[in-house]
Amino acid sequence: MAKRGGYKPAKNYQPKQKPKRQAREGVASGDYRDRIGRGGRRDGAGQQGASGEQSARSGEQDARGRKGASGHNAAHGRQDAPGHRGAESIRGGDAPARAARGGRDEAPRGDRARRAEARARQQARDARERRSADRDLAASERAAERRATASDRGAHQGEQHTQRTPGASGHRDGKREDVVLERLEGTAITAAEAEGVTFAELGVDERIVEALATLGAVNPFPIQVATIPDILGGRNVLGRGRTGSGKTIAFGAGLVQKLLTMRSSGKKAIGRAPKALILANTRELALQIDDTVQPLARAVGLYTTQLYGGVPYAKQQTALKRGVDIVIGTPGRIEDLARRGDLDLTQIAITVLDEADEMCDMGFLEPVQRILTQTRSNGQRLMFSATLDAAVRQLVEQFLPRPAVHEVAGEEARGDIEHRVLVVDRYDKEAVVAQLAGSGGKVLVFTRTRAGAEHYAEVLADYGVPAVALHGDLTQARRTRNLAELTRGRVNVLVATDVAARGIHIDDVRLVVQADPPDEYKTYLHRAGRTGRAGNRGTVVTVIAPSRRRRMEELLERAEISAPLQPAAPGGRELDEFAL
Repeated sequence: MAKRGGYKPAKNYQPKQKPKRQAREGVASGDYRDRIGRGGRRDGAGQQGASGEQSARSGEQDARGRKGASGHNAAHGRQDAPGHRGAESIRGGDAPARAARGGRDEAPRGDRARRAEARARQQARDARERRSADRDLAASERAAERRATASDRGAHQGEQHTQRTPGASGHRDGKREDVVLERLEGTAITAAEAEGVTFAELGVDERIVEALATLGAVNPFPIQVATIPDILGGRNVLGRGRTGSGKTIAFGAGLVQKLLTMRSSGKKAIGRAPKALILANTRELALQIDDTVQPLARAVGLYTTQLYGGVPYAKQQTALKRGVDIVIGTPGRIEDLARRGDLDLTQIAITVLDEADEMCDMGFLEPVQRILTQTRSNGQRLMFSATLDAAVRQLVEQFLPRPAVHEVAGEEARGDIEHRVLVVDRYDKEAVVAQLAGSGGKVLVFTRTRAGAEHYAEVLADYGVPAVALHGDLTQARRTRNLAELTRGRVNVLVATDVAARGIHIDDVRLVVQADPPDEYKTYLHRAGRTGRAGNRGTVVTVIAPSRRRRMEELLERAEISAPLQPAAPGGRELDEFAL
């Protein structure tokens, strides 16, 4: 008997194949192929699927390029696994088949998938919006950086002084110049004239007066005494006042009181169109305006909402569907929601432009014009800014006929702010800035570029001075978090670019340090306005190189500010006087 390991079959030997195996290989059983074509299952009644001839035709159609799991499986003799149902089974099959699977219906799973896809698409759109808003801020900063670079290049090419006349164009050889534009003539009010006047005497409702007292505004400031009566009288108003002079309460209290007198009795309608619109140039400013206006509006039963980019649409759309009375937002998002049909601007009776000149400088002139065109043609328009001049004349002539122009007399003296200029060797600049930033209290450090803001934040950390940065390369969430750290006292120093810091309100800023001197007098005024607010005293220190002395003197002259220039060095006694 031969050993098992040495056994060899005959040369022509072929083992007999079982029919079942032939069926699995797609050779013999048309009935089995038919079941494969129907998804590899019997239906709930125990009946088999279509005939083998139908399955063969399905396989031929699939071979010609048509999609279908049944034909594909039948052509390749592949048994359907539990996770690979046939085409008819995937589409839902018949009721007995669903019963055989335990009574589960596939429709809810399809609904969940569609909802998940919709959420994913919405999240993608929201992410694009946030990136777009961040890009807009970064683009504004890049434009400011290009202007600064062009200005520096022009200075290095000769330091030639050109006498500029009021009303000049402001552009030469494609470069932006720092010119003093003609100021719009207005009625000046002095602090003495505003003394002793109350909000109630200005015509403000008692409930609004109580809300103002809660905000800390017990007695009105001069700009408020000057403008509120004209706002309540229905006139178009131009208000010029430096940052911190009380402009937000001026138009906020006046606007809410005006809406209160316009409001009809009865229940507020769901989905009602807003009656007032407040335009701001940045999201941070829009939120801060709402912090002031919302308590005043709620006191008399009015509602506000904020519309700005970088956040999902859904929450803002929901607020508009419920119905609001006052909309506060940035031009880009307001235009977008109006274009989508979510925001109705045709019922806007009062429009406010805050920081109007900066809005035009940032490239919002055309969007603002398009927005104002959609509001009531006979609507009331209010425009407020720290440097209201001929830069906004086009808006004034087009949308504010015969306005009442108000300003506070004597603001040019800036009595609450001390201005100093330190002439420092460039190798000592970082040490001097660090010593000023660490002198105590809240300090705001300004740079011209995003890279400069990050650089000085790191430099201050190296010198043991905790600081956070604010610029366009940061996400909205990061900017909000950094501002919160400053306002909550976790850090005392904020390093910011001009564009990112526009319009933000930070209480109790003791010292403003200009690590990079400004190129325009308007920029200087806006930076300086971050301190000395609401009657408090503040100090503005500008750090310059010796080569920039002449340009700084010219800029101070255009800004109508007197500031002594003195040399300084790290550890010098001239820096000790800035410490608390």
